Amino acid sequence: MISILENATPATGFEASVLEVIKDRRSKRAYSNQPVEEDKIRSLFEAARWAPSSMNEQPWTYIYATKDEPELWNRIFETLSEGNRIWAVDAPLLIMSLARTKFIRNGRTNASAKYDLGAANAFLSLQATALGLNVHQMGGYDKEKLVENLNVPLDELEPGVVIAVGYSGDAEKLPDNLKQREEAPRLRYPQESFVMNKSF
Repeated sequence: MISILENATPATGFEASVLEVIKDRRSKRAYSNQPVEEDKIRSLFEAARWAPSSMNEQPWTYIYATKDEPELWNRIFETLSEGNRIWAVDAPLLIMSLARTKFIRNGRTNASAKYDLGAANAFLSLQATALGLNVHQMGGYDKEKLVENLNVPLDELEPGVVIAVGYSGDAEKLPDNLKQREEAPRLRYPQESFVMNKSF
């Protein structure tokens, strides 16, 4: 597999038919100051609610805050890495995603919990795109600070990613390096670099 990836060239176009919402999804950094409507926020979590999960455990938990709730919003925002704060400061909605690490039915460790949380986050992201919103998921945050700020019970929940949500804004307001990334084409490795119809 390593040799295949070494020769892979990221592709910008689509190699097969996919849903328009997948084509339209991007992780932009420029946000407008327009608030996200409450019904759309509920729609995002409804999409996450219907994601698949091991044993139908649905091991996801979300803490969200809008800029109309500055105390909670700032508790999430201040945990972000400096590189993410530069642009996420304009996001009107911040979401912390967490995975419940043990099965409710028997208390055993759920090895699929973070995988299932990722599926729920993907559903949320696609629903956001369908609603005209932009989602940017961030792994760059201070986990210890977040656990402290949000009183996360680590014996029950494992932090996933912080998600910035809002309407797209003016990329011209971003620093030059981020503006270039905002306007760059989406790059993906071609299918031949990660899909096989044979064993290793």
